[in-house]
Amino acid sequence: MERRFGRNDVLLLVILAGLCIGGMVLVHRSMTSGSLVQVMIDGELYGTYDLREEQTISVETDGIILNVIQIRDGQAQMTEADCPDQLCVHHAAIGRSGESIICLPNRVVVTVLGTKESEYDALAR
Repeated sequence: MERRFGRNDVLLLVILAGLCIGGMVLVHRSMTSGSLVQVMIDGELYGTYDLREEQTISVETDGIILNVIQIRDGQAQMTEADCPDQLCVHHAAIGRSGESIICLPNRVVVTVLGTKESEYDALAR
């Protein structure tokens, strides 16, 4: 006997989609806005910068500029990189605590640090 997709199946999918969207909104709202940006090169601290101060940071080693990070409107974005894939340059701007932009070829990690930890560590029901 062939079973068809019925009204109850559609209702179940709508309820599950609503729960998933609600959970994503709750997690997104629990993230706090960051106040600092930490730049690491190959695991070593390169510098910590204020997100409230508009500035352009040239990340360089041995006099060679690897990446350029621009801080504007409380967000940081990688605007230039000398790596071949340019994935870090195409990454969206970050401004919430815990967000990162990573340039693997240059081993540069840009992470937003917050003033306080997020209210939620995990969400369980």
